[in-house]
Amino acid sequence: MNTYKKLASDTAIYGMSSIIGRFLNWWLVPYYSRLFLPDVYAVVTNLYAYVAFLLILLTYGMETGFFRFASKSDNPKKVYSTSVISLFFTTISFILLLLVFKNDIAQLINYEDHSEYILWLSIIVGLDAFTAIPFAKLRLENRPLKFALIKFINIGFNIGFNLFFLSLCPYLLKQNPDSFVSVFYSPNIGVGYVLISNLLATSITLILLLPEILKISFEFDKKLLLKMLDYSFPVLIVGLAGMVNQNIDKILIPFLVHEERDAMYQLGIYGANYKIAVLMNMFIQAFRYAFEPFFFSRGTAKDDKKVHAVIMNYFVIFGLLIFLGIMLYIDIVKILIDSSYHEGLKIVPIILLANLFLGIYYALSLWYKLVDKTRYGAYIAIIGAIITLILNIVLIPLLGYMGSAIAVFVCFFTMMVISYFMGQKFYPISYNVKSIGMYTAVALALYFLSTLTTSFTAIYKFGLNTALFIVFLAYIYFKEKNSIKQILNFRKTVIK
Repeated sequence: MNTYKKLASDTAIYGMSSIIGRFLNWWLVPYYSRLFLPDVYAVVTNLYAYVAFLLILLTYGMETGFFRFASKSDNPKKVYSTSVISLFFTTISFILLLLVFKNDIAQLINYEDHSEYILWLSIIVGLDAFTAIPFAKLRLENRPLKFALIKFINIGFNIGFNLFFLSLCPYLLKQNPDSFVSVFYSPNIGVGYVLISNLLATSITLILLLPEILKISFEFDKKLLLKMLDYSFPVLIVGLAGMVNQNIDKILIPFLVHEERDAMYQLGIYGANYKIAVLMNMFIQAFRYAFEPFFFSRGTAKDDKKVHAVIMNYFVIFGLLIFLGIMLYIDIVKILIDSSYHEGLKIVPIILLANLFLGIYYALSLWYKLVDKTRYGAYIAIIGAIITLILNIVLIPLLGYMGSAIAVFVCFFTMMVISYFMGQKFYPISYNVKSIGMYTAVALALYFLSTLTTSFTAIYKFGLNTALFIVFLAYIYFKEKNSIKQILNFRKTVIK
């Protein structure tokens, strides 16, 4: 199969769970926006920011370590077994620790009246962390269909449980206060049912993965684990720094916004509009699922650098198409969330571009994994985290959530630039920087032209913005038509 076609195929299959599944899951955002006021929806945004950090800590880079060691080991079963056993014991320890100190933790993060949130979140994070290696095994074994199916089932149950607890149960109880629903449903839990739904869906995922989990050989190699931890520790630092870059704003806003400006209200507005950029995130995640194991599995193929350069070019093109697709039709997109959240739409273009920069950074950063210099990834991520922390601490009190959006943009742009120049030193690749820069400039010029149509009627605005989108497509085709024809015809480029 053609090299590019293989990557596109795997990206598409993984995207069944990532793009389609997460898109379905995204519909919970407009659902929540009509169900909860911004200050209540902020609880979801805030708590899941903590979840992101905890999940990185609990997996401690073992997913990447498993990829690296299992792919070059004579005994991949031992690598798998050692990884699963290690995660099992750290997960159990974490859940027990949070169970003991849940009241203190709840008070520390301003949820002293809802210590049960801490318990539910600890189990959710624990189960997600424990299942990371079984999911990684499916990816390494090139079984994207099963991977996608389980992910999709998880999302389906999560959505179903949300609808059940937040809409159906209140409706049934309203119709009949003595309904059987009153046995297990309490209106006082409210937004807590978002967490309960997630917990139930994650438990079902664990059950579905049991056949993979039970395949472990119960071999535990301490020396192997230490080697994996040594390799994975910089990845852990990268992950934690990455979470600072992506989620620390959602933790800091409640602490840094002045009380009279209603911090939780601002966080709710910010969180809902941040989610509009989810299409860019879904594209990036689906790409990453296929991109990393794809290159690891190729070993030292002679055309790796050329393949990488071509992939980067088209990654940026598709990212810019997503950016323009959302921003040129923002008047349609904004209907999806309740009008009480529309004041935050100004952050959408900033977050979209920031996430595109992040995606480029991910694609660039493969160099330090291929040459076993993962510590450089940690350095770059730490620099980004420092920038994020400083800008958030300085800008949030001044600009509110807009300060957080600016911090995200500056952080990801800086990381992208640093990774590019460091990569050219240790693993030089001839990227078509000139073309990528031109595509970006044209896309931004078309976007800024579209902002001049704000006073036009809806029909004229829609027509003009559609014309602008077609102009970009035509420009891409004109510049890339020869390459596109070659890739579609998959001439003479075969995976060895």
